Amino acid sequence: MIDLHTHSTASDGDLAPGKLVEKAAALGISALALTDHDTLSGLGEAAEAARSRNITLIPGIELEIESESRERPGSENIAGEFHLLGLGLKSPGRVFSETLESLAGARERRNRLMVEKMREAGLQLDYDDIRSLAGGNIVGRPHFGRFLINRKLVKNQEQAFKRYLSRGRPFYVPREGLAFDRAAALIHEAGGIAVLAHPMSLYAAWGRLPALIGSLKERGLDGLEAWHPTAKLNDCKRLEELGLSLGLRITAGSDFHGSARPDRKLGYTAGGRMIDDAVLDAIPELCGASRASGLLWFQ
Repeated sequence: MIDLHTHSTASDGDLAPGKLVEKAAALGISALALTDHDTLSGLGEAAEAARSRNITLIPGIELEIESESRERPGSENIAGEFHLLGLGLKSPGRVFSETLESLAGARERRNRLMVEKMREAGLQLDYDDIRSLAGGNIVGRPHFGRFLINRKLVKNQEQAFKRYLSRGRPFYVPREGLAFDRAAALIHEAGGIAVLAHPMSLYAAWGRLPALIGSLKERGLDGLEAWHPTAKLNDCKRLEELGLSLGLRITAGSDFHGSARPDRKLGYTAGGRMIDDAVLDAIPELCGASRASGLLWFQ
């Protein structure tokens, strides 16, 4: 069993990187990709834990992609979230680090705007109230959800997102992202592969997906996360067929966060299916490289 999409406290998960690896090892997972949002800061701790537990750590990241101009073929059909996974990162350089610093600044601005929206709605809080819930790590929407739970405005994270924090809800603020071409180039320069995360979150019509994803492949897309727990089984099968027809790598992940999304379980994806290591075997770029000592640049 493997998992190619997980999050830790380095972004918006609720397990520290080392604890995440411990949990994965206890479940019998043999390879784990840590793909925190816009940060590589959890990889060192995760690597240390992985070495002592004989589990392969695949260095990764999940990047927010900005909405594209209607001048791009098919781009007008992207109505939802557009995320890109970078898997098997070998040598992120100075430009990669500077880009992540810029994204961190954008995230901070977004978080403060969300606090302002909440204050305008009559809630008494300041940004430190939210930051304290992140424990010194990156602040994300789950921490805003935890605040709403603590104030007894919602019962759980699912309610927090549905009522207040998702796109179109009262406290939502769009996040600044990277242009797809730049994000893909950064991932490639770092020795990784660029994978479209949870494609159904694009909210693109099925009739337009082949042209859209085909266009992204021409611009640097390497893989498709066809299997994600928020998608229906039939949709996952269709995505896998589409990805293979376009010559893309097919990946699967749990998008594990912890208690914020209790329906997502490490090592399992759509329909509660276990993620078999055959998925990794079909991606030679990750298979060999992830086991090489040269990947431990984040020690």
